[in-house]
Amino acid sequence: MIVGWPACELRVGGVKIFLVFLAAYIFSQFYRAFLAVVAVDLGRDLGFGPAELGNISAIWFITFALAQFPVGYALDHVGPRRTVAGFMVAAAIGAALFAGAHSYGTAMLAMALIGVGCSPILMGALYVFGRTTDVARFTMLASALVGLGNIGNLASATPLAIAVSLYGWRAAMAGIAVLTACAVMLTFVAIRDPAPVPRQAKSTRASAFADLLQVVRPPILWPIFVMSAISYAVLACERGLWIGPFLNEVFGFDAVARGNAAFAMGLAMTVGAIGLAPLANIIGGARRTVLLCGVLTGLCFLALGLLPGRMSPEIAAALAVLLLTMIGGIGISYALLMAHGRRFYPPHLLGRGVTFQNFLFIGGASLVQSLSGRFITWSEQAGVAAPMSYGRLHLAFGLALLAATIVYALSRDEPPKPA
Repeated sequence: MIVGWPACELRVGGVKIFLVFLAAYIFSQFYRAFLAVVAVDLGRDLGFGPAELGNISAIWFITFALAQFPVGYALDHVGPRRTVAGFMVAAAIGAALFAGAHSYGTAMLAMALIGVGCSPILMGALYVFGRTTDVARFTMLASALVGLGNIGNLASATPLAIAVSLYGWRAAMAGIAVLTACAVMLTFVAIRDPAPVPRQAKSTRASAFADLLQVVRPPILWPIFVMSAISYAVLACERGLWIGPFLNEVFGFDAVARGNAAFAMGLAMTVGAIGLAPLANIIGGARRTVLLCGVLTGLCFLALGLLPGRMSPEIAAALAVLLLTMIGGIGISYALLMAHGRRFYPPHLLGRGVTFQNFLFIGGASLVQSLSGRFITWSEQAGVAAPMSYGRLHLAFGLALLAATIVYALSRDEPPKPA
């Protein structure tokens, strides 16, 4: 059972920790989505095509995903304070490097550093919540953090588009780099580590790899892992990369119009992430809610793939923005899936459990980013019209999500009780 929002009674210290993690997580959300708004300018200034843009976006997710393994170990052995603050230094350096990038290699390196730097933020927060709260409150706090963290998603839409139009994308990114450095210092000063796990509760395995096997081996978790790898990937790929080029090439949206559409989708993701936790309480649990959201989001992607059809361009454009907004609102089931998986992780493996699941979220997104970039490039080289190219891409997103939802239907709500 998921507790409703009024049941949350945090102490002052808990509120402070939540807000500090939120401030850091806002930057993580910004960095995974900002490229959709600056992609056109970046391509024009540096000569990047869809394949290069897809790879630049994907490298953030790849390095973020691979970093989950050392992050999980560090959370269990070093603690969230030094782990989160230490890794975030790379994000500040990467943002500054991106602002001054003049080549494909430099842009790739910058995004790789940003990905590594952002990798422990949400996991550090979930580690603290998981060690200090029960399952119901963990779900609520995770949903609130993911939802409110989408402020970064919103900031990467219309506000970034306006800043880029006024000052250029380099100056805008330089300012973000400075703000990221401030978040690093705030995290290091304000976060406190939970009490260590008692020695007898810790794993007796000889290696971190053996501990990881304890997380991934149980078949009962595999349907959750499949849904984790697909559900966020298609959402992040759409919002983080293709919403801008799609609306520009198919419907002729200018920079501000693209930013407004991305803002609407990001706002829907914020509302959805916060609202899904109490909605799950009404529907009957996280699993049922994720199943419903998976089906509805998949159908929205299929509808988006069939646009513009025979309708007028104006109606098709408005419907596309509406469908993208709906996808953002009902597709952001990340926190519910993480809470579902958290039920199966023992305390001494909580760090590695949540980071492995996050590896699947982000790793799936990195793979989809790269493959989709190659697909759009191939379509352009083959002379396929933009509406058909993006239509096929969205149909693929919808079918993949519906297939993952079918697999997820085989999951269980809770681990079996010991005999």
